[in-house]
Amino acid sequence: MRSKFRIATVLLLCTILSFSHSSNAVENQPRTIVTGWIPYYSVKTVLPFIKKLPTTNSPIVGAPITCEPSEYSAENIAALNASYLYTNKDLMKEVMPFWFSLKSPTLIRNDYLTGNPSWPMADTLCLMRKTGLKIIPTMTDGTDKLVLSGYLANPQTRTTIVNTIVDLVNKNGFDGIDLDFEGFAFVDPNTTWAKTAPHWVNFIKELSLQLHVSEKLLSVSTPYVFNPTEKQKGYTVYAWAEIASSIDRLRIMTYDYSVARPGPIGPIAWTEKTLKYAISIMPASKVFIGLPGYGRDWITSIVGTCPTNAPAGLKVGSRAATFKMSYANTKAAIDKATPVFDVKNSEATYSYVQTFNGLTSKGAATTCSVSRTVWYQNDRSYTERMNLVAKYQLGGAALWTLGMEDSTATTAMRNVALAIAPDAVMSSLTIENIESKTVNYGDIFTLKGVLTLKDMTPIAGLAVSLEMKREAETAWTSIATLTTSEDGSISTPITIGGSAEFRLTTTGTWERAESTSNVEPVTVRPKLILERPATVQHGKPIRITGKILPGTSGSAVELQRMVAGSWQNIRVSTVTDTNGDFSLETSEATRGILVLRVQIISGGQEINSPEFSIVVR
Repeated sequence: MRSKFRIATVLLLCTILSFSHSSNAVENQPRTIVTGWIPYYSVKTVLPFIKKLPTTNSPIVGAPITCEPSEYSAENIAALNASYLYTNKDLMKEVMPFWFSLKSPTLIRNDYLTGNPSWPMADTLCLMRKTGLKIIPTMTDGTDKLVLSGYLANPQTRTTIVNTIVDLVNKNGFDGIDLDFEGFAFVDPNTTWAKTAPHWVNFIKELSLQLHVSEKLLSVSTPYVFNPTEKQKGYTVYAWAEIASSIDRLRIMTYDYSVARPGPIGPIAWTEKTLKYAISIMPASKVFIGLPGYGRDWITSIVGTCPTNAPAGLKVGSRAATFKMSYANTKAAIDKATPVFDVKNSEATYSYVQTFNGLTSKGAATTCSVSRTVWYQNDRSYTERMNLVAKYQLGGAALWTLGMEDSTATTAMRNVALAIAPDAVMSSLTIENIESKTVNYGDIFTLKGVLTLKDMTPIAGLAVSLEMKREAETAWTSIATLTTSEDGSISTPITIGGSAEFRLTTTGTWERAESTSNVEPVTVRPKLILERPATVQHGKPIRITGKILPGTSGSAVELQRMVAGSWQNIRVSTVTDTNGDFSLETSEATRGILVLRVQIISGGQEINSPEFSIVVR
């Protein structure tokens, strides 16, 4: 199956598409319904100019990843902009690097490192992150027959595997994980499925809980499953109905229908049948249809005895040769064949004959005729399958692998994505009741948002997430969920203890695209609270206590006195304690009225209290 299928050279991110975007396509963004896998063995063709970059300062895996534009030459940037991901990022919102394999409860093999020992993974991740796409790497089952099933049956080892996966995701800053555990389907006997399935379900539920705590996604890629009431063959070990509420993505491998014998790669009726079952037990937005970027070429008969100079392995029933879809037209020309489109299966096919003349191993003249049959999907196949995405409002399509399709198939996907593009949501955020976007600690201000369509039509009843990012934070946190009124607006009072930034976000639906508003910063001025006497006897101690909010330790505190129209320090000072508290003490020998204030220097900011008077009697 897929984990065993490999094409040595995949022109992945470096494929420059032959079509250009029309001005209408730029104005009306397509629906982001394309995703796919990036195998470890094709990384050297992903971003080849990365070899020109210095790698001595590359961060190690697990360290914070930075990827500054200054690291790249104009040539590098031009190549990056022309690469597959950058050219098509408007069609996509996530990719799945096919890089990891689970070997034991505590060991995940990094196949990227094996395939690219002198090419830091961090460099590739940096460049992928520059696309703005989510990175959800795929992990396969790298264990032997029934080993993983045994691990999952043991609660302790199952939890260990969960922790190992979550640790990998969090350390590398991935957006989630995609599980491609095909061993259950193709290595373990199907007689074990009933016993394995409950342990698999427990594993998925436990992993889902831990990933979702960190706001990470859980994706599962499996072969097809049909409605069990229909009693048809399907890979029931994956228990779709039981894991539906725990997963965020289900990528169905709707290909490899024909492997040992000639036939379609993924008949469209067969494909639609498994999709219909999937969306009957989970939201359609979680479901992704698999698209093969490859074709197969089978030997169907051999007449005569083939000479020794014929290619090795010519035998009826031998493993089919595979080829990239982008090579299909060239291959057909070489084979001197004219492909036809099989409407029933929605795939292209043709048959041809190869003739080999030469000598036998004993030197006798001989000839053989090798009949072959080819099946593959083309641009029409992709159009019809993308139409299923539209028909059932699926999450999208997943390509095995990205870049193996030819440019006409990519154009076909783009055309469908444009035809079903969601309405753009325009979101704006403003701050009311304050000047210069600055407030005193504890003061209330108002955040107001307006959400409309492009033509300024208000969107009523829309759920809006209000997000905040504090000064020391790098991630946004949702602090409230609001609903737009009839005029498309939201309004909410806010009080904060420290400077922060705010924005509004909305989740994408089939009808409307996700949105993010402008960012509005709010600076918080610290607040001084003072306690002091109104009157005091001359010569007696004058004690002034106070607190700075938010509490900041080590801030310099100075007592000042108004003298001849100006403020002067009177050499009474201290620093705030760990709670932001302070105490000042002075005295005055002369009767009269003292005009004082407290000045604090906190974080380089000068804070002055209002002036106050004390009667000295």
